[in-house]
Amino acid sequence: MAKRLAKALEPHEPLFIEEPVLPENNEALPEVAAMAEAHDISVAPHCPLGPIVLASCIHVDTCSPNAFIQEQRLNIHYNESSDVLDHLVNPDVFQYDDGYVDVPEGPGLRIEINEQYVKQQAQRVVDWHNPIWWNDDGSVAEW
Repeated sequence: MAKRLAKALEPHEPLFIEEPVLPENNEALPEVAAMAEAHDISVAPHCPLGPIVLASCIHVDTCSPNAFIQEQRLNIHYNESSDVLDHLVNPDVFQYDDGYVDVPEGPGLRIEINEQYVKQQAQRVVDWHNPIWWNDDGSVAEW
């Protein structure tokens, strides 16, 4: 299916195709990136979930010569009550400069989770659902 979609979109020269191959978890991402590299295909890791997966994706990007772009959700419009950085002891670890971010320094993923904040958030009752946006013509807009 992904191959057929890519072929159909080819005349439109898209910047990238969102999630044609979705790894089951981030542990599979380096393998997917390596397989893509062998076929001269770039990767753009999808990372909407939080600072742990963002840190791991940045590390994969660093060691993958075919990493093209890194999705992240810092300061995005749907983070109205909380942001990715709120979960970190040092939110300055992901400071972007002109669209680039440095690889965090330190052991492991090189981030420290604010466990007290996570515990506080775990006590909240959240009725999370995908937001729905409407275009001016009344049609439904996707993420």
